[in-house]
Amino acid sequence: MRHPTWLLIPAAVVSTAAYGTTYLSLEQAQATIFPGAQLTAAFVTLTKEQAAAIEKKSGVNVRKNEVKLWKSSDGGYFIVDEVVGKHEFFTIAVGLNADSSVKQIEIMDYKESYGYEVRNEAWRKQFTGKTSAAHLRLTDDIKNISGATLSCRHVTDAVKRLLTTYDVALKPG
Repeated sequence: MRHPTWLLIPAAVVSTAAYGTTYLSLEQAQATIFPGAQLTAAFVTLTKEQAAAIEKKSGVNVRKNEVKLWKSSDGGYFIVDEVVGKHEFFTIAVGLNADSSVKQIEIMDYKESYGYEVRNEAWRKQFTGKTSAAHLRLTDDIKNISGATLSCRHVTDAVKRLLTTYDVALKPG
């Protein structure tokens, strides 16, 4: 018996989530960014006022009011955030030095079949030393990766938002 062709189409559709790869667990990311340091969970829930201030200052939307962060024994912060690629969310870790500059960023997992080039170490190193005072715009001071434009833009925006989050909600006195 021959089946109509339109019945076969759904079988050919595959979710991009099938390409998901976990590169670093939480513990591995923490040890990579803050080797030998003691990290203490210090999650923060942003107020509506803080979220609005972050959005206004960074120009980036705050999707979640909970900030998953750990305070490092050296005075820095380890922050985990979700970033959208083209269709799927992926997880990044951002380490901030005690002076609130970017120490390092890591891609913990990536769920799409394209755009994973944001895991390239040379690309991620562009963020090292950046602060909330940095321009942080894709193609201006952060180079784009052809074929990974949305992932590059969203990681750049996330770092900008997290640096602003530090200024608004974490910065001492």
